[in-house]
Amino acid sequence: MANFMNLDPLQLCIALGPLAVYLLLLGVLNLAARPFCTTGARDAAALGLALSGLAVIGPMELFWPEAAAMHIGGYVWLLLLAFYAMCMVLVVLLTRPRLVIYNITSDQLRPILANLVSELDSTARWAGESLALPQLGVQFYLEPFSSMRNLQLVAAGPRQSFPGWRRLEVRLRAALRQTKTSPNPYGVSLIFFGLLMVGMVAFAAVHDSQSIADSFREMLRQ
Repeated sequence: MANFMNLDPLQLCIALGPLAVYLLLLGVLNLAARPFCTTGARDAAALGLALSGLAVIGPMELFWPEAAAMHIGGYVWLLLLAFYAMCMVLVVLLTRPRLVIYNITSDQLRPILANLVSELDSTARWAGESLALPQLGVQFYLEPFSSMRNLQLVAAGPRQSFPGWRRLEVRLRAALRQTKTSPNPYGVSLIFFGLLMVGMVAFAAVHDSQSIADSFREMLRQ
């Protein structure tokens, strides 16, 4: 914590800015009156963007390529950010298909899925927390995160049909739009910490604006 507070104003803004936006977004989703469904790829990409500021002031500065910076100057930041983006894409491509649903419990989702899969695949069968839809080419299991009232549908096994997952996502999103849930109280804490970070960034930007400008120019001249 002491090292974090020793960051200069520019580093503080870079580290907390994306993370604050991410926490506010999660807070809004968890306080909504209806569940929200997204793909695992979008969820992982959003997390990667939220952590991008920490990557800039952490690994990128720690492993700063001095030789490259001597030849192209501040443009080396573009290469580092492009490398980070490619790493994010690689992680997304290597992960199994999954759907992430915010602000819903497993008990609330199961009857929705039961009605949905009977329309999508008449041969669908449950096995505990797992569900197989042979005609759709989809197999998954429920992975709840009970403390946050969120859960995931995670692909079970390597043989998966991506068109089948896309069809399941579209139909599930349509079904969830008709479902009402109570706001998740944990959303308030996410909003609080997000606003706290926004306040820290705003204070640094107003109170140390000249220092931020000087640090930014120095960063580009590295």
